[in-house]
Amino acid sequence: MRVRSYRDLSVWRKALRLARESCLLSDALRGGRRSGLARQIERAATSVPANIAEGNGRNHLGDYLHHLSIANGSLAELESHLLLAEALDGADRNRINASLALAREVGRMLGGLIRALRSLPRDRR
Repeated sequence: MRVRSYRDLSVWRKALRLARESCLLSDALRGGRRSGLARQIERAATSVPANIAEGNGRNHLGDYLHHLSIANGSLAELESHLLLAEALDGADRNRINASLALAREVGRMLGGLIRALRSLPRDRR
């Protein structure tokens, strides 16, 4: 399948699903001392698909890879926030574990996309 837009990328679609699930999870964390964590979860989660999309829209492979690297960093940050949320009392562990599994899948897909782009012959970059 030819990629005409970032919307054609399965990693972007999966990352968008992760962002949606993470935002729903953060809604449940709102209130009291967990509001800051909820905001951090949302910020990191929404950064992943946004950077995949932005990188795909760039004209140079180096820019694309740079944005995929940022997406990967945001994904690691999100996982860290989710693990902290899991450690807190009252957190929905089932929802957190589902989000962590989805994050691992997005990470594998991002890694595959990065490897594929790096292996392109110079004349196709």
